[in-house]
Amino acid sequence: MIRYVKAYMGVTDGNWYGFLAARPELTEVNFWRPSGPRPFRALTPGEPFFFKTHHPHNRVVGGGFYSGFAALRLSEAWEFYGEANGVASLAQMRVRVGRYRRTPIPDREDPFIGCILLRDVIFFPHTDAFAPPPDFAPNIVQGKGYDLAVHHARGYFRDLMNLMLGTGVEIDLSNPWHRPGAVYGDPRLAPQRLGQQAFQAVILDTYNRRCAVTGDRIRPVLQAAHIRPLSAGGEHRVDNGLLLRSDVHTLYDRGYLGVDLKHRLLVSPRLREEFGNGEEFYARIGAPITVPDGRASRPNRDFLEWHLDTVFKAS
Repeated sequence: MIRYVKAYMGVTDGNWYGFLAARPELTEVNFWRPSGPRPFRALTPGEPFFFKTHHPHNRVVGGGFYSGFAALRLSEAWEFYGEANGVASLAQMRVRVGRYRRTPIPDREDPFIGCILLRDVIFFPHTDAFAPPPDFAPNIVQGKGYDLAVHHARGYFRDLMNLMLGTGVEIDLSNPWHRPGAVYGDPRLAPQRLGQQAFQAVILDTYNRRCAVTGDRIRPVLQAAHIRPLSAGGEHRVDNGLLLRSDVHTLYDRGYLGVDLKHRLLVSPRLREEFGNGEEFYARIGAPITVPDGRASRPNRDFLEWHLDTVFKAS
């Protein structure tokens, strides 16, 4: 299916906006929601997300590109994003979330929050703040999505995109939003690309906090692994990731474990030859690993082939 570009206008808390606007070095941020892990489906990774302040200021003050959604515990959101959550400390974040929930969070509670993860974020100078879209009703409290290929205010969003990119490149928003790699010569517009921190968070959430090979759910030892690493031309993409226990991650990266094109575990004979053990893994040879329900999130065939051809020690 050919997908045309969509955008989302999110209503931002003034404290969140002000804190991050004063820290332009934080370009990957968490636009968190205080209650529940209800998924955000208005965008796909790489599409634009803009920030509009509450009344009475009521201006579009910046934006970024959608990296993905993850339901994270409050402590995990701080672990992955720190001050890029728009607060100075985990304690302040607990207070802020509790305020929105209208009840303090008990000391031992670590609730899940919804995390809309964004990359390449910028905030506009005060002189460049835009008025909201012409059909953005004052009573919208979370945000609104737009299909830019058909929306009557396409010119408005084109100007907003040009301001956010700062390139002066004229963007035709009626073009399909499905081409691989950089679009319009700007890597920020690359479809499917996640930010570094978003990759960690989204893989954890997509694999339901369970090692794809062993099923382990001990959170401190679970790691987001790249099938094709960045150093070899890989990208931060959900279909280039696996959630693995830390030792499994090391063995996969070093070629002692592999995954075939049907998502079955392969084990190199060199694991036993070189180390005299590995029975836990030999007992699993040929067993299917756990993959996400959504087809688009499953390991990409091209990335799996690269790992099998380049890294896996078949003999």
